Amino acid sequence: MGTIIEKRNASSAGTVGHLPLIDISGIRSADNRRLREIADEIGNAAREIGFFRIIGHGIDLDLVERTYQQAQQFFALPEAFKRRYYIGLSTNHRGYVPFTEKGDYPDEVNRSYEAFDLGVDLPHDDPDYLAGNRLLGPNVWPGVVGFKQTVSAYYAQISALGRIISTALELHLGLPPGSMTDQMSKPISQLRLLHYVRRNAEVDTKSVNMGAHTDYECLTLLHTRNAGLQVMTAEDEWIDVPVDRRVYVVNIGDMMEAWTNGLLRSTPHRVLNQSPERFSMPYFVAANHGTVISPFPELVGRGEKPKYAPFRAGDHLERMLIRDFPYLRNQVQKGSTEGNQNVENPFEKRMNGSSN
Repeated sequence: MGTIIEKRNASSAGTVGHLPLIDISGIRSADNRRLREIADEIGNAAREIGFFRIIGHGIDLDLVERTYQQAQQFFALPEAFKRRYYIGLSTNHRGYVPFTEKGDYPDEVNRSYEAFDLGVDLPHDDPDYLAGNRLLGPNVWPGVVGFKQTVSAYYAQISALGRIISTALELHLGLPPGSMTDQMSKPISQLRLLHYVRRNAEVDTKSVNMGAHTDYECLTLLHTRNAGLQVMTAEDEWIDVPVDRRVYVVNIGDMMEAWTNGLLRSTPHRVLNQSPERFSMPYFVAANHGTVISPFPELVGRGEKPKYAPFRAGDHLERMLIRDFPYLRNQVQKGSTEGNQNVENPFEKRMNGSSN
């Protein structure tokens, strides 16, 4: 089964968009020819728009549903209970993200979603955690029966898929095996359990529920059960992403754009939720905290200069999280005379000139 092109009318832009649907069911096989075919389908889709969808991914869909059920059970609990696990009480950015933790997005007028953020679950004696690393360490686990067991099992499966997709991109790009994945041995990857609501006052159908942004890491693997996600095309138009519970949506992030010297680009997207409730689970595939993200020499033309200056993966992610989380902004402002005003993401420049 090859790439399937899906067409949907975009509700806000009035245009027709195209998102590839790729069957990757042979990606774990030893058939090198088929692996190359799948890798090229993934790579070509990543080059064209930076967003695509995959089926035949091997993730246990029953486990996906059980993870949603755990998320629904947690978000339905009283605010006072959820606040016990507030992310601002953690030392390594893990836990409950309330509606009040609003990011700095100009098109996100009202915060209408809450989240629970997790990462690689490291022990309390992990040396990076003990040294004060803001993004590494143990998870915060709520006192909800089955939550840790179910979400941990899901994290294991989705993180393994992230490495597989990364390996496929190495193959497509002609990079030596391990060029990316060797830098993902202790990644700053995150899983978010997201719960959107549409309040009675939000009657404007163009109301943005999550502001337009790029993702900061290498890749995002998103499962969603509700419509609302929109992607910016190369023509700077917003298109709807179709919903299919068998499918994962994959998009390129900032780190991957820089690593590939712009061959793959980090694509802006946003959420316009039209449902009373919307649940989704993005997993952000990232490099290690100390990995220096610099264009691979193999992807820089002979005699040309790299298009991107080197940066540390952890530095970029922390800087963007400070923009997105008031509790982190407050911490930085308390510890610095300069404060943290007007934090911008250079990978989002393209969307800043387009109308929403």
